[in-house]
Amino acid sequence: MDFTTLPELAGNLVTLEPLSADHVDELKLAVEEDEIWRAWYTAIPSPDGMAAEVERRRSLFAARLMLPWAIRDNARGVAVGMTTFMNLAPDDRRLEIGSTWLAPSAQRTGINTEAKLLLLTHAFETLGCIAVEFRTHWHNRQSRAAIAALGAKQDGVLRNHLIGADGTLRDTVVFSIIQSEWPTVRLGLSERLARHTRR
Repeated sequence: MDFTTLPELAGNLVTLEPLSADHVDELKLAVEEDEIWRAWYTAIPSPDGMAAEVERRRSLFAARLMLPWAIRDNARGVAVGMTTFMNLAPDDRRLEIGSTWLAPSAQRTGINTEAKLLLLTHAFETLGCIAVEFRTHWHNRQSRAAIAALGAKQDGVLRNHLIGADGTLRDTVVFSIIQSEWPTVRLGLSERLARHTRR
């Protein structure tokens, strides 16, 4: 179980590439779609803040606190988002998939489904995790629905969990997939992905 290695994870629709400064310009364009970074209930970097966010995530990787990837749309050949393994707990064989965002044009295309399948396969089958967690803002209903659709179960809500940059209080919804659920979750994701590739 090596929670410090940042591998490339490749699928048919998407490739998860170790995040680097080379991704900044493409990620700026991705985040400008519908100005998704302006949503108050998310922490998506602005175009002007993208370089700093990439550097922050890279610094956390250097400190062995995060594994950050850029999400590349294989068909278009461009980076369309970011995702990470965070809250790494190798002694307890668990981690969180989080700090994820995806350009609107890449949503509902199968890219997120395959990205999650790649991440969860790596977590459960390579790293030997016994649990993988997801967290999101109570008001981010799209994210909550997407996490539940993966097959994750809601563990609970952390009330007044975080204070946002604008001073608002965040209730955090916590979901997880545990090791015994992984075969069924993997089958469900594979079936969803097959529907996208048959279109």
